[in-house]
Amino acid sequence: MSGPAIALVVCAAVLHAIWNALAKRADNQFVFLWSSVSLATLLLLPFGLVRFPFEGTAAAGLPFVAASVAIHALYFYALGRSYRHGDFSRVYPMARGLGVALVPVIALPVFGERLSWLGALGVGLVVLGIAALSVIPSAVPASAATGIGAGTVWALVTGLTIAAYSLVDKAGVARLHPMPYIALMGLGLSVLLAPVVLADRSALAHEWRRHWRTILVASAMNLTSYPRALRLPPLESRLRGGVARAVDPVLGVHRESLAPRGAARAPARRGFSRARRCGLHRAGA
Repeated sequence: MSGPAIALVVCAAVLHAIWNALAKRADNQFVFLWSSVSLATLLLLPFGLVRFPFEGTAAAGLPFVAASVAIHALYFYALGRSYRHGDFSRVYPMARGLGVALVPVIALPVFGERLSWLGALGVGLVVLGIAALSVIPSAVPASAATGIGAGTVWALVTGLTIAAYSLVDKAGVARLHPMPYIALMGLGLSVLLAPVVLADRSALAHEWRRHWRTILVASAMNLTSYPRALRLPPLESRLRGGVARAVDPVLGVHRESLAPRGAARAPARRGFSRARRCGLHRAGA
């Protein structure tokens, strides 16, 4: 993996850990996720639509956009449920570790791509580390760990969706430029989930009233780096997403163990600062 790609991995890991920690602290994780993606989509959509007419193979990418929308809808629902029912320090490594493990395994028969022995060893060690982390006794009091069984189940479902959309998206951007692909995917996801979110307008209003700062920070993180990542070389691009999500559980768990539960404004300020620094770094990569 090249130097710029490694820089993207580390930067994405930091951003992704912060984004997931912010989602965990939301009062309604599903509403929070939908709000952040919808806001990011509003910013990306004009750029995506401008690029779309110039793609001669655009129609070939639309089925992959539709598949990605469906998978991401399940991903957001499962992620929100896992955070609602389980400890962040447990369900997060489980979900991300499973996605990391499955991507290179599926890429071999589907895309005919294989890792070098060193790459396979690296991914294996990362997955083993995440597995070991997931069995460490939680620092959260036992009374707060009720429903950990449901959290584990939803974390595993989340991991399966991560592997699925990683592979679908890579195949999709081989047929459609990443900018319109991600913009259309975000639009489809927002529209598909809008009836569910708008059915409880009081929850939506409450989430924006309590956490509008963190929603803004999350929206700046979750879609802005994805188009660039999908332009990396074939297996490296999928492993970039996988390895980033393998590294960021460590950052996320460490952050969860240090920050007090009620500290909402400080994470938002720190998140925006890190997002700005990583954005500048990506621009120069």
